[in-house]
Amino acid sequence: MSILGLIPAKGGSTRLPHKNILPLGGKPLLAWTVDAVRASGLCDRLIVSTEDGEVAQVAAKLGVEALMRPEKLAKDPAGVVQVALHALDVLRSQGAEYDTLMIFLPTSPFRNAEDIRAAHHMFVEKKAEFLMSVSEFSHTPFAAMRIENDITTPWFPEYFGRKSQEMPAAYRPNGALHILDVPAFEREQSYVAQPLYAYVMPWQRSVDIDTAADLHQAEALLAAGVVHA
Repeated sequence: MSILGLIPAKGGSTRLPHKNILPLGGKPLLAWTVDAVRASGLCDRLIVSTEDGEVAQVAAKLGVEALMRPEKLAKDPAGVVQVALHALDVLRSQGAEYDTLMIFLPTSPFRNAEDIRAAHHMFVEKKAEFLMSVSEFSHTPFAAMRIENDITTPWFPEYFGRKSQEMPAAYRPNGALHILDVPAFEREQSYVAQPLYAYVMPWQRSVDIDTAADLHQAEALLAAGVVHA
């Protein structure tokens, strides 16, 4: 079974420009994902999909091939699905076919090789077509409130007033990895089709960098030894 690793890394970002190549712990953000994927030993090929020449240069310095994508695939409403389908189409036109696609967002730097191997083991063991990494919400969404005309009411009245430990566990996608059966992905045109298996990760390795504050938090976790390079 051949596995393609794909790192979508556009150059533009509204809230944190060029975030995918900003330094974290002394190396570009992109390098954290490249290092983890390589250490996992699972991917037969690893590519970075980007529209940005500077990102492509950083990828080249890391020894990873860059697949240049059209500008339209770096702007909303285009998303990871369209970027991944484009990569598969381009590689197929070059004679390269893959059974499994692993997608790694570079904004999730602390997923490690063990996470990748464990998630892949689950994917194979469950005979899954779609798997996504998640982490538990730090604050339960079942305690959420809404405000209308300055009046506060609960979104989930059945849980209002309960202790957090009395509420159901809830999880969020953390962007660290998706593992997909390629034929199923191309058929569904989605990476979250059902049945969607979940690989659960701890919050420490589920940091998702989207703002300058997120980047500072990641640096603080490194400095405190909560996570390691």
